[in-house]
Amino acid sequence: MTHIEVKPAENDKEIRDFINLPWQIYNNKDAWVPPLKSDFKKYILGLTNSMNQSGPNIRLLAYNNYKPAARLIVGINEHLNELKGYREGYISLFESIDDINVSNTILTIAEKWLKEKGMDTIIGPLSLPGGEDNRGFIIDNFKDPTMVMGSYNKPYYNTLFTHFGFEKYQDCYAYTMRFDRQINERYMRLVPYAKKKYKFDLHKLDMKNISKEMEDIKTIIYEAMPEEWADFVPPTDEEIQIIADSLIPIADPNLIYIARLIDGRPIGFNLTLPDYNQVLKKMNGRLFPTGIIKYLYYKKKIDRARFFVLFVVPEYRKKGVPSAIYIESFNAARANGYIYGEGSTIWEYNKIMMRDIETFGGEKYKTYRIYKKNILSDD
Repeated sequence: MTHIEVKPAENDKEIRDFINLPWQIYNNKDAWVPPLKSDFKKYILGLTNSMNQSGPNIRLLAYNNYKPAARLIVGINEHLNELKGYREGYISLFESIDDINVSNTILTIAEKWLKEKGMDTIIGPLSLPGGEDNRGFIIDNFKDPTMVMGSYNKPYYNTLFTHFGFEKYQDCYAYTMRFDRQINERYMRLVPYAKKKYKFDLHKLDMKNISKEMEDIKTIIYEAMPEEWADFVPPTDEEIQIIADSLIPIADPNLIYIARLIDGRPIGFNLTLPDYNQVLKKMNGRLFPTGIIKYLYYKKKIDRARFFVLFVVPEYRKKGVPSAIYIESFNAARANGYIYGEGSTIWEYNKIMMRDIETFGGEKYKTYRIYKKNILSDD
């Protein structure tokens, strides 16, 4: 007889079980990349994101015959709800064995928890508040490598969610591109002309003055983020600091640019990171005893990069600034030994970003689906 029990992951053993579950689900042939366990523990405790500052949350862990079988974090982003007038809860970091009863049980507990707090909708899987990772379930490409801070899942995860009553909310796309190719000559001529005409230039991220750089990035986000983006709110000062703290250890300043007018006003930036998943794949979640050696060795061999975001303030979007940032980061990636890149994740309603990256030669190659469920009580 099957015995399924769901409990909050609170004590040391339960947190270890929460962290270790994916090692039970995936194998070396999967494109899943094991996180560094010590970092992931801080992440799920809310020490390296704004999860705890954004609202209530809980880690849930399901046991099937006393063995870990499913997990998730369910929470409420009160900042988003207040700004947008929502009553939404989110699900993040869902993992489960291929068992409808197990997944239904843990999802039912998550839904009940949100109902008790007055929510009417569940969205997921989403990044934890303040994050740009673990968003959506892949629905079409389970073979190509998972890039840094990207999500991966078994194909049956989509079935588990739809069986529970989730429906498609939004799709997000990943684009692939190669750096060892020629750039369209039209772009090469356009950028110097645009810089001169509209009086802007690009500057590499200055790691020695990261606080000032992050202030400029925050300014750009506030000016550039469209109000109609239903799932985003401008970052708080605390979230900006969290981003800065997470960037410093892994950023390659050759890949990150801030566009400024000649008077110093910031008008655009991109965030591109080396694909540290190429290193993490070799480490199996641990720094010691041999992980640190593998880290130092494979770090030098990284040849992929992920292009996360590109923000440009509205009045400069059609004045060559996006193209200038694309070309500068593209050339820098190639000059620094990167061969392959990914631009992700781009929400399906972000038509401008999709058009820009496709014009520049990016090809859509992965789709991540985010689901939604109405949980208004029928009682």
